[in-house]
Amino acid sequence: MSERADVARAATVLRDGGLVAFPTETVYGLGCDAESPAALRRLFAVKRRPIEHPVIVHLAGAEALESFVTEVPSTARALVDAFWPGPLTIVLRRSGRIPDEVTGGRDTLGLRVPDQPVARSLLGAFGGAIAAPSANRFGKVSPTTAADVRADLGDDVDLILDGGPCRVGIESTIVDCTGAAPAILRLGGVAQAGIEDVVGASVELRIAGTTAAPGTLPGHYAPAARVMVVERRVVSLQASSLLASGDRVALLMLAPVLAELPAALAVLDPPVDVDDFARVLYTRLRDADRAGVDVLLVVAPPPDGVGAAVVDRLTRAAVGTGPQ
Repeated sequence: MSERADVARAATVLRDGGLVAFPTETVYGLGCDAESPAALRRLFAVKRRPIEHPVIVHLAGAEALESFVTEVPSTARALVDAFWPGPLTIVLRRSGRIPDEVTGGRDTLGLRVPDQPVARSLLGAFGGAIAAPSANRFGKVSPTTAADVRADLGDDVDLILDGGPCRVGIESTIVDCTGAAPAILRLGGVAQAGIEDVVGASVELRIAGTTAAPGTLPGHYAPAARVMVVERRVVSLQASSLLASGDRVALLMLAPVLAELPAALAVLDPPVDVDDFARVLYTRLRDADRAGVDVLLVVAPPPDGVGAAVVDRLTRAAVGTGPQ
């Protein structure tokens, strides 16, 4: 079947109240009709997502924005003009068009326009807004390939559109534009410096554990393996200690990898730079689980640009892993 036919079929599934997993430039989303309470309730059930935890609404273009919100402040408009389509979510006051199921009952709504051809085609064919959190069980590692979605959700999703691996690899940056000054609620694919360049001022980071924005609980993005974020200088010592206790241990760090390491330590394919670290992060977390690793040691990249979002994901993954 052709991509056009697949997209047309997916749009029909959405109109019928079904669930469609689709690629974006960040991660794969699990989408449903954003204006259908019944479809949204099913989405939350499949995700096993708490009903008070809001989801992001995806639009085909910025021109659709005004019909879903009460106003678009000048700061929000500047950010939209600079970064849409792209990995930026804007939080605004919602209109009555969007049901409470999307927002957990809040009067605010997160929206974005994805920068991915299959996603854009689907949104155009559907002709409406698509509510779409990441296409995995709540709190677990986000999917960046169609195979990841199948492994996580199986037959619980009605249709999966395969657009290949995600280009960015981590979720969108979320900026709240409902207050007197914008605030970043989640670090992501657009760096803080880029937001501040457009705004023309420093922007507050408000990323502590809260349900005000998706993916911001203290423990999130968690593989089955225990994630430990360690400094480069103690990698060998930490690995030796864990191996001596009988753990199966792997290492993830930027290239070049340290030369002097325990022979029994598995070294995951190293990313070549910070952008590559973001792109492959979730794949490497899944690689650790596929390899049956007990503990994954990670040397975080520098917290510059998108590196800050990678550090954020690793910190939350480390909280969310270990014995359940």
